[in-house]
Amino acid sequence: MIDSNSILLFVTDATKSASFYSQLLGQDPVDASPTFAMFILPSGLALGLWGKAGVEPAPAAMGGGCDVGFRVATTEMVDELHAEWQGKGATVLLPPTNLDFGRSFVAADPDGHRLRVYNVAEG
Repeated sequence: MIDSNSILLFVTDATKSASFYSQLLGQDPVDASPTFAMFILPSGLALGLWGKAGVEPAPAAMGGGCDVGFRVATTEMVDELHAEWQGKGATVLLPPTNLDFGRSFVAADPDGHRLRVYNVAEG
């Protein structure tokens, strides 16, 4: 039986990516090596960063094909995290915008993985 869930992102440089995510998330990885790092997000989801050179079978695609979502409690938090992440060097692909489901912005990590921060609108 499955006892936990994780998302594994294939990255060019696991150490560099771990540093980026440490700064962005305000936490250190729970496990780190030159080829892999693992973060446990507040929701309990594990976010792994795996150096693509060691992945078997080799990945067919890299970042940008989907979003890793970070749901926040308020629309104000979307705007606050946007300013914070932009100040920490994240590349913003979409500034805070009201969409049909709520308020959201999209940033990218060094490998082009899309990070969507969002708040779901009431009603």
